[in-house]
Amino acid sequence: MSVEVDVRSLADLEPVVEQLLERHLRQTKEWHPHALVPWSRGEDFGPDYEWSPEEANLSPEARSALFVNVLTEENLPYYFRDSERLFGRDGAWGEWVRRWTAEEGRHGRVIYDYLSVTRALDPVALERARMAMVQCGQVPEPPSMLEGLAYVTLQELATRIAHFNTGRHIDDPAGKAIMRRVAFDENLHFLFYRDVMSAAVEMDPSSAVVAIANQVKGFAMPGMGIADFDAHSRTIAEAGIYDLAIHHDQILEPVVLRDWNLPALTGLSSIAEAARDRLMKLIDRIGRVGQHLSERYADARRSLSRDAALLQ
Repeated sequence: MSVEVDVRSLADLEPVVEQLLERHLRQTKEWHPHALVPWSRGEDFGPDYEWSPEEANLSPEARSALFVNVLTEENLPYYFRDSERLFGRDGAWGEWVRRWTAEEGRHGRVIYDYLSVTRALDPVALERARMAMVQCGQVPEPPSMLEGLAYVTLQELATRIAHFNTGRHIDDPAGKAIMRRVAFDENLHFLFYRDVMSAAVEMDPSSAVVAIANQVKGFAMPGMGIADFDAHSRTIAEAGIYDLAIHHDQILEPVVLRDWNLPALTGLSSIAEAARDRLMKLIDRIGRVGQHLSERYADARRSLSRDAALLQ
């Protein structure tokens, strides 16, 4: 898609963005990271301090999820760079990008402070991973405004689900409250992008369908650059925090098939019709593979539970 088309689409969608920004500001609630962090549990780190997992009182899957979650949030400079590239810095689009950036900045701060105060993760390993990730500067880079909208819609909902499910694996009330607070924000971000994309689908269904199909096919959570990301992702999936079945059942089906109603769109170009056909087959295949993997993970969790019970 050419820059000219993107510029025209940005202008056409500007009134919708303005309305949705106003809605977002009405729905969001002010909150302060310092008020959620349990500072009274903090201690100084001595020069000879060495972290031990016993300090965390967290399961391995909770530690993996928190590690990935906080580093994803900490990569905000590059998300902002790409959002401004896709959506511009002027008008309602620019106001939204800056507002979104300000809100996302709180997420990394509150989770990082919580992890430091509670010693839930090795602070040295975490900071080294943060430095390495930010220095490499890698994030998904959708090639056009419409593909950008499609990607961030899926990604914001995926992030909301991952944060909320991470909270369910944390027994500490403070940690659970932080992840729920962050998930609430992410849900509002998802609703904004979903509804802008809905307007784009109505305005130019053929271009929108091609963009959505491209992004569903190539979708990946923004974890590139995170140390041992594949291993952490596997742990997170096996625990049921975020896996392919969740991606299908809670993102692709409700958003792509229901909210954007792609199966019922009419008047598509031949290219868009072909893209939709491939997309429908892909979503079906993701659902089948995701269900198989989810059942396998569930069997493994039941086996571990039985083994643990026998050892007690």
